[in-house]
Formats: sequence, C-alpha cells, structure tokens
Amino acid sequence: MPNRRSINHRRIQRCGLSHLCIVLAALMAVACGGKGQEVHFLRFEHLLFESPVEKLPAELKSHQAEFNTELFMIAPDVPEYIQTVQEFVEDPVMRDIYRITDSLYHDLGDVERQLGGALGRAYRLYPNMKHIRRFYTMVGGDFITDYRVYTNDIDLCVCLDQYALGAMERYQYFGVPTYMVRTLGREYIVPDCMMTLATPGLPDGEPTLLDYAIAEGKKYYFVEKTLPGIADTILLHYTGEQLDWMEHNEGQVWAWMIENRMLYSTDQSAWRNLVGDAPHTNAFGSGSAPRTAGFIGWKIVRQYAKRSKCTMEELFAERDSRKILTVSQWRP
Repeated sequence: MPNRRSINHRRIQRCGLSHLCIVLAALMAVACGGKGQEVHFLRFEHLLFESPVEKLPAELKSHQAEFNTELFMIAPDVPEYIQTVQEFVEDPVMRDIYRITDSLYHDLGDVERQLGGALGRAYRLYPNMKHIRRFYTMVGGDFITDYRVYTNDIDLCVCLDQYALGAMERYQYFGVPTYMVRTLGREYIVPDCMMTLATPGLPDGEPTLLDYAIAEGKKYYFVEKTLPGIADTILLHYTGEQLDWMEHNEGQVWAWMIENRMLYSTDQSAWRNLVGDAPHTNAFGSGSAPRTAGFIGWKIVRQYAKRSKCTMEELFAERDSRKILTVSQWRP
C-alpha cells in the first residue's frame, strides 16, 4: 500500500492538471460571456480518466468546444500538452485518487441544485454581479495549493479531489493538516463556491487588520444570505467547540485587538495568525478558535447591514472599514 514517502509529490505537482490548465489559460485566454442560474457540472475528470489513453487526443479534440474556458484550455494539437495529460492519467497514484474521488462524487445532483439555488439568490441580491456561465469539475492531484474552487467571474471550477481528502488516509492526506481535511467534505463545496464568488475587495493602500476583518465579514455575510439556514460551523469552518469558544470570548478578542493596537495596524506579520487558517489563534492558546478577526468582521458587517439597510451591492462597494465599524455601533 503506498505511503506518503513512496509518493513522488514533485511529479504530482508537476503534472497537476490545475497548474497545467492555469498556465495554458494565461497563454490562450479568450473572452467569455453569458449568464444563467441552472447548474450542470461538466466533468473534465470523467473525460480524462474514462477515455482510453491512446484515444485521449481525439477525445480532447472532440470536446474542445465544450471545455472552451479560460479556467483550463484544452490543447489537443499541442504535443507537450498531450504528453503531460497522458502521463498524468497513467500515473497509478492519480488513477487511485480519481477512483476514490469518483466513488464519492459520481453523482453531483444535490450539489448542483444547492448551488443553483444559492446563485439565484445571489443574482437577486446583487443584480450587477457577473453571472456564472459554465461549471466544471476536475481532479488535479495538487494538494499543496489553495485551489479548491476557482473562477474567472463567468466560469467556475471545483477541484473535487480536494473534497475527497478525508478518504485518502493511506496517503496521509498528502501532508494536508488534519484541521483542514476536516473542512473538505461534500457539505463545504457550495459554501466554498459562494465564498469564492464573493469579492468585496480591500481599500487602496496598505490594508489594516480591520480592513481584512471587514472584507472577510462581507464574504461570510454574502454566503449566509445566499445559503439561508447554513450552519455557522459550516459557514465559518469551525468545530462546535471552536464556535462556542468564539461566541463566549469575542469580547476578549476585541479587547486584545484594541489594547495591542492591532485594529489599525498594517503590520501583517503581527496579526497574520488572526486572519489565516490555523488550528487555533496563537494569542489565545490551543483551545481557541482560528480566524478570530474574520468572525469579528462578520459580526460588524451584520450589524452595519441591519442599521444602514444597505443592499449587497452597496455593502461590497463601501470600502471604508472605519465607517462600517462606526455606523454599525457594534460592541461585543
């Protein structure tokens, strides 16, 4: 049985389809348009792994128009591309990753319905939001990047193997920390898609901790409005214990930010652990919740939206974090 040491991670990284597609997209980008709320995933991994290797060039060529997206361009007439793809699908580890992933996600009907509903709400809340044109899935074999869901604002792709990591214990999860593996199940796919589509942006200049907190808070607010009834643990990627800790200690977190003059600091090295993914927040010990600044930002944004009665578009357009904090009158 393969173990972590026996896996050639460099080869998987080199041959990872996510990297290959991003490079090709940069070289052969084309403008796309259109909109819609019905969701049907085009399964790139099925095309690759279910086609006989010797017929891959012909299969890719016949499906070229179907997968004509900036996210991953198909280049059946480029010999280097074909060689890389054939090596990729013949790799025994990649074939096992595909088998595990497809056993969990062969049918995505429930995900398509949930995502379609969330997008419909998003377009009603934010009419000028760019509509997603097409939806793709892939198995990329690259577990050391943050590419789970990515988009160019009109097409969207889900790297399904990232959401099957929990079933890959024999590969020791490819080095992905267990606290992250916990949040890579089926129930996280649609919320992660909506988080990816939420693009509030940061103010010009060097962002402060408050800027980051408010930006994250806007994303959480967008997701909870487009997925009504979503559990806070799923929305925030918290365990029940982490959520309890955060709710009981938000006053302590806020006071610490104020006392240590972090709120308006632009020194990211000083507060990175307050916003980045981690098993906990270092300043508050091993039993604390991670991403504490984002939680605070979410509470502020909720209160601001309630008091200002702003639309989602107005909320995303407002980049003055101090104004949002002031108008919200939020206090823990």
